[in-house]
Amino acid sequence: MKAIAVFPAGKEVRLIEKEEPQLVKPAEVKLRILEVGICGTDREIVAFQYGSGPAGSDHLVIGHEALGVVVETGPAVARVKPGDLVVPMVRRPCPHEFCKACRSDRQDFCYSGDFTERGIKARHGFMTECVVEDERYVVPVPGELREVAVLVEPLTIAEKALSQYRVVQQRLPWEIRHSPDDDLRHTAVVLGAGPVGLLGSMALVASGFKTYVYSRGPASDPKASLVESIGATYVATQNASIERLARKVGNIDLVYEAAGASRAAFELMKVLGTNGVFVFTGVPGRKAPVELDTDLIMRHLVLKNQLVFGTVNAGRDSYEAAIRDLGVFMQHWPDAVRSLITGRHPIEAYREPLLGKPRGIKNVIALHGSHG
Repeated sequence: MKAIAVFPAGKEVRLIEKEEPQLVKPAEVKLRILEVGICGTDREIVAFQYGSGPAGSDHLVIGHEALGVVVETGPAVARVKPGDLVVPMVRRPCPHEFCKACRSDRQDFCYSGDFTERGIKARHGFMTECVVEDERYVVPVPGELREVAVLVEPLTIAEKALSQYRVVQQRLPWEIRHSPDDDLRHTAVVLGAGPVGLLGSMALVASGFKTYVYSRGPASDPKASLVESIGATYVATQNASIERLARKVGNIDLVYEAAGASRAAFELMKVLGTNGVFVFTGVPGRKAPVELDTDLIMRHLVLKNQLVFGTVNAGRDSYEAAIRDLGVFMQHWPDAVRSLITGRHPIEAYREPLLGKPRGIKNVIALHGSHG
């Protein structure tokens, strides 16, 4: 079967042939991979910034945003059956008994750092024709979401962030939530209009936030029209400084950072509102140091009761929430959701979407299905 792999020692990216995997354990399922989304992580791995293969392997099969169909199950499998659409999870637990997170099936909060990740760290990924997986790590998807279900994994980032936001903001029990009064709605600013930012915007709007997307693209960018179509407001950085953005928005209750641009993120942190929460989802590359007014940031964090947290990967609850919300998005904004996927490519044409200049919003490798 075909697979896309990186060979770190020789700094090569190749289409390779691998032996098709077979079921070995009773609780395993075999998946035929239909589609795999390409994200910034994949592009960084093929640029050899990071990524590691399994122990003893000279290569890593990439890809972690996948949609598959079950073709075979072991005798102990109870959650899925052949013919079911599923999204496989990315992270696998570390082996340490002291890690309470991994022992509780919440390896997204792993304490040891010795977790593995499909297509990223020490475990082959999904950019191949078939994989075998433990049924614990596959999440069923309704058939009506087939055309957009490859977006589930990137949406889990927003779902996990929102679930944590709701928990920490229970510190404010007097807050009016999801008010129909426009002046009382919570406000959110999304930094960045890539797939994670746009999916996050949809999740925020669906959750009742008055949502603004702050991005480098001009107001004429198609992404701006997409943002406006879901009921959010697009603000181009070239048309509004961060200070002007803050005046437009008012008290900013939540910042959802989805750009991986540290300078812009910390500048935006300066205008986070009273009792506000700032969520980091991006992982910036190593660049030159930037100057920051750390006194101002620290003063605001203390005097305005602000919170800052980062979120990475996701647990099963976030996958289930993403599948549920993707169905909601398709009911409200079907054209906007479909427009997030701007290119489907056969596996043989992997080089342009993976190694070429980034184009569109979300590019997908279609292994068994339509492309073009």
